[in-house]
Amino acid sequence: MFEIRPAAPDEVEVLRDIEVDAGDRFRDVGLAAIAEDDPPSAAELLEQIERGRLWAAADGDTIAGYVMVSIVDGAGHVDQVSVRTSAAGRGVGRALMGRAHEWARRSGLTTMTLTTFVEVPFNGPYYQRLGYEVVPEAELGPELAAIRAAETDAGLDLSPRAAMRLDLTGDDDA
Repeated sequence: MFEIRPAAPDEVEVLRDIEVDAGDRFRDVGLAAIAEDDPPSAAELLEQIERGRLWAAADGDTIAGYVMVSIVDGAGHVDQVSVRTSAAGRGVGRALMGRAHEWARRSGLTTMTLTTFVEVPFNGPYYQRLGYEVVPEAELGPELAAIRAAETDAGLDLSPRAAMRLDLTGDDDA
């Protein structure tokens, strides 16, 4: 059973390794360039750990995944969620997303956003099962639109990509 807890500064390199491992799944769906993308920097991860915005899924000393959040356009935003391939399909991602949603609610936020590959089974369809809906481009706030523009400029739009949004005012989702 995995415990969702704040990540520790001495776990940064493990988190980066998880990102690389999780990224390898993109090779299986024809997105090798995504798999080869660099993980978040140690400095970025440390900053989010210090801000209390990065949680790890741990089973004893083993970390299976992490979620990192921020606030974008007044909404909670999932910057990154990654699960080690060996832990995929065991509810780790759902538990991490649940923790992100809990953080947003406790922070007084009523919406959660993220950006993702719409057609990749472990991305867009997965988030739809969690209740997320695609946000039409015309409805993106300025900060979320800037994130999407930066993703496009970085060459991430190799497969259809979009922003998604979840209304957090309803029932608990995780």
